[in-house]
Amino acid sequence: MPAATAPPSAFADPRAALVVFSGGQDSTACLAWALSRFSRVETIGFDYGQRHRVELDCREPVRQAVASAFPAWTARLGQDHVLDLALLGQISDTALTEDRAIEMQSNGLPNTFVPGRNLLFLTFAASVAYRRGLNVLVGGMCETDYSGYPDCRDNTLKALQVALSLGLAAPMTVETPLMWLTKAQTWALTDQLGGTVLNDIIVEHTHTCYLGDRTHRHAWGYGCGQCPACQLRREGFEQWTATID
Repeated sequence: MPAATAPPSAFADPRAALVVFSGGQDSTACLAWALSRFSRVETIGFDYGQRHRVELDCREPVRQAVASAFPAWTARLGQDHVLDLALLGQISDTALTEDRAIEMQSNGLPNTFVPGRNLLFLTFAASVAYRRGLNVLVGGMCETDYSGYPDCRDNTLKALQVALSLGLAAPMTVETPLMWLTKAQTWALTDQLGGTVLNDIIVEHTHTCYLGDRTHRHAWGYGCGQCPACQLRREGFEQWTATID
């Protein structure tokens, strides 16, 4: 893959960031966004017994591909961390941690919702960030996602930012660059950040399918093509490509 030149940052932020990095499309978009802005960027992932655990295997290939394709970002890309949160899988009763059909529940949320997952992720991330001298947390949560997960909502994350900063007695900013973006707009964002090269990395190396299927390759990436995550990714890709044809 030929090296690409990252576009110049709109501003230079001297702070250092920790990206919650699953190995999926959204977290890769967040990684690129952070690398285009902050002086140093580290990544963190969580193994909580998810059915789509294959995403964890995608994390390092994505990091390597991004570093290889964008030399301007390579010097900013720091250490990777993976935490074992098996306990979360043990106390969850969801379609993301158990072999069961994905369906809507009586409370209006899909049974892929893992209660408190993002709250725990960001709290553990903040602990690592504090120890590593990082003061910005970056996550791919968004309110435009079909699911409406309550721990992805802007108000939830703003409240958590206050709690973390108070609890650590140090400023801890929670950045969610995808909060108000549709999936089509997320594809457009990565195109803006890294062009065709970055979107090719996302298609070839990231994983978002809830069922962990990497046997079927589509124009938008690997996945079963039927689960809600695949449907959302496909629809966003089709909407975005329709605007550039």
